[in-house]
Amino acid sequence: MNSLIERANDALLTLASQVELSFYPHFHLAPPAGWMNDPNGLIFYHGLYHAFYQHHPYDENWGPMHWGHATSQDMLSWQHQPIALAPEDSWDKDGCFSGCAVDDNGVLSLIYTGHVWLKGEGDDSAIREVQCLATSEDGIHFAKQGVVLTPPEGIMHFRDPKVWFEDDYWWMVVGARDSQDHGQVLLYRASSLRQWQFMQVLARADDGMGYMWECPDFFPLGNERILMFSPQGLVATGYRHRNLFQSGVLRGKWQPGADFTPSQPFAELDHGHDFYAPQSLLTPDGRRVIIGWLDMWQSPMPTKADNWCGCLSLPRELSLDPQGQLLMQPLREVAALRQTEQLIAPARLQQRQFLAENCHSLELQLKWDCATSDAEKYGFQLGDNQGNGGRVAVYVDNQANRLILERYYPQHGLTGYRSVSLPVSGLLSLRVFIDSSSLEVFINGGQACMSSRIYPAQHERCLSLFAENGQAQLLAGKFWRLNTGVHY
Repeated sequence: MNSLIERANDALLTLASQVELSFYPHFHLAPPAGWMNDPNGLIFYHGLYHAFYQHHPYDENWGPMHWGHATSQDMLSWQHQPIALAPEDSWDKDGCFSGCAVDDNGVLSLIYTGHVWLKGEGDDSAIREVQCLATSEDGIHFAKQGVVLTPPEGIMHFRDPKVWFEDDYWWMVVGARDSQDHGQVLLYRASSLRQWQFMQVLARADDGMGYMWECPDFFPLGNERILMFSPQGLVATGYRHRNLFQSGVLRGKWQPGADFTPSQPFAELDHGHDFYAPQSLLTPDGRRVIIGWLDMWQSPMPTKADNWCGCLSLPRELSLDPQGQLLMQPLREVAALRQTEQLIAPARLQQRQFLAENCHSLELQLKWDCATSDAEKYGFQLGDNQGNGGRVAVYVDNQANRLILERYYPQHGLTGYRSVSLPVSGLLSLRVFIDSSSLEVFINGGQACMSSRIYPAQHERCLSLFAENGQAQLLAGKFWRLNTGVHY
């Protein structure tokens, strides 16, 4: 009898032959078929980047979680590998939930959450979650080593371990939900990956900061420490926290053995419709890169009709500018995908200006002078200007003094907008990445970011600039088709 991993790989191969590719990404990681959510185990190991991810290989819906696996030399072109983990043991029989990867003296080691439903699938009132270990000598095939950490007394939701080595010890943060329904992050320490000691509650939600903190990550950046996590249960207020669940950071100070002391309030990382569960890795040249899930729970997912669902974000480099502002910029390797540069002449725009058609894989850069632009709305649009089949637009709303990302795909149940405030400088620079079913906008050198899934039909991939009820000053612009050459 085949193992569950072998059966899962066989099922995935069959399903992959039925995948429709019209929305399938060119330079984002997506599953060969089936379902994908959180990125897991991001690591550079033996000359390759590895990305694991939450995966259901049997169909396009969330189901018992496996770990999908892909490798890359640049985090842009990915090679699918066999499924790494399947839920087939007593401690993880209902799911190999999220976790991480580390290099333990040359052994690629996965630390993940084993999930068991105690009252039936989907009933969160009674679950058991433990942290587990799996190891590999070749970086492809993994042997499970069993449970290495059980939850503290009174804690049931206990998942998403992130492990790193520092100060002669292994350290682990785990997301949790306490008995008062407050999210928290627990910190552990170990001399080996198999025996862990509880150290402290690293951070805990105040009232209103969420009932569960998922997917924690804890890393140095400059002279600060960043606690990145995905809180569930934040209430939307004004323009903030508009998605069902959020992802963001607490910035502060920490040294091994000391408390984590945040210096700023929680800040969202991405202000679009679709970004969740980011995880970080360190590149060989010392860059801190994060990748998130480019989707949102309980949101329509049109690619389910195509036998696949879910993709990961463009990798993003995190840094602090000289003034201490957190910047999130696209991975610098993406510039190698550019084909011939096409310039957009500076203009005092008063109407629609066509830029390009068949925009499936493209980078766009624009620089606007907001101080001298009096149009009520101005920006760019991808899609059908008649509004018949869908469109997405990114534009300045001069009256609200905000940058808006608005998508309109009523046939898929996806409408509405997200926004960020405009920079006080009066200059607005946009760096935009368009893929088959995603749009990512980096604002003023990474001071803000908005990412959303988009679903334009083939004839709705025309790109244009526009200004309404006034004039808009475009200072500079250019775009490139991106030569991905990636076919899964």
